[in-house]
Amino acid sequence: MPKAERVYVALGSNVGDREAHLAHARARLAALPQTKLSAVSTVEETAPLGPIPQGPYLNQMALLETQLTPTELLAHLQVIEVERGRVRSVRWGPRTLDLDIVRFGDARVHEPSLTLPHPELPARDFWRREIAELDQALMLHE
Repeated sequence: MPKAERVYVALGSNVGDREAHLAHARARLAALPQTKLSAVSTVEETAPLGPIPQGPYLNQMALLETQLTPTELLAHLQVIEVERGRVRSVRWGPRTLDLDIVRFGDARVHEPSLTLPHPELPARDFWRREIAELDQALMLHE
């Protein structure tokens, strides 16, 4: 059986009932096969990124331990997004639910559909804060 990888998944929503979208994502992440939802960060409201005018986001980071491959996990995340009405029409546009794999263990992936670690990690202070929060909580419980 493959070793479980520690994975950080960013959750974001700025359309509709943002809190309900994040709650749905957390529940579905916890139910993924070969995966354990280990912890979640505090929910944080942030300004939208990019050139499209839109409302603020609720963001949260989830820490998973999974035996899925990065591609398998991405496929599951995209299904969860669609369940909440996600439509990919405009880059940087508003969305009911956005789930991004930010880090997948030490994996380095460069494929058309997936780059790991996420290329926007250095530019997103809130992701780094949320990862630090989870890392600190993890150290306290080990």
